[in-house]
Amino acid sequence: MRVISGKVRGLKLDTPKNEDVRPTTDRVKESLFNIINPYIIDSNVLDLFAGTGSLGIECLSRGALSAIFVDVSKESINIVKSNIKKARVENESTILNLDFKNAIDRLKIQNKKFDIIFMDPPYYKNMFIDALSSIDEADLLCDDGIIVVEHDTKDKFVDKIGRLEKTRDKKYGNTTLTFYKLEE
Repeated sequence: MRVISGKVRGLKLDTPKNEDVRPTTDRVKESLFNIINPYIIDSNVLDLFAGTGSLGIECLSRGALSAIFVDVSKESINIVKSNIKKARVENESTILNLDFKNAIDRLKIQNKKFDIIFMDPPYYKNMFIDALSSIDEADLLCDDGIIVVEHDTKDKFVDKIGRLEKTRDKKYGNTTLTFYKLEE
């Protein structure tokens, strides 16, 4: 796994030794960043269920202002820390070793807002709706921001959750990216 573009283009990132974390494949990541590229410059990013931190680091490499990386797994947090250090983006990064609900609650208290929110929760755990609802209730998404959910293609998503509207989905074999924005 590597950083595709930007300041640290080509940097190889650490990955877990077990199968619990599924890093986004380069093919899916390249397509994703072609779609969200207009949102990245000077953005604030939330990488929820960060895993390796690859998506947040990619944004920082391409000109995002800051990224907050959230994961409940100590192993994942250690990998994120290592990757942030390798990419030399420590000053733009914050790491929270919390479950997504506690992290969202903390970010709400801090009045944080994000231009881009990545969600790649463990497959088959049905955390998607709960996480999207929590993000909406905490008002974490900027008015013109975007949420990207990476999930198994078998998972079906509703068109609307609170104020969040599904704008598109893109299938890549067993992986689908579903995009949400605030309703207009």
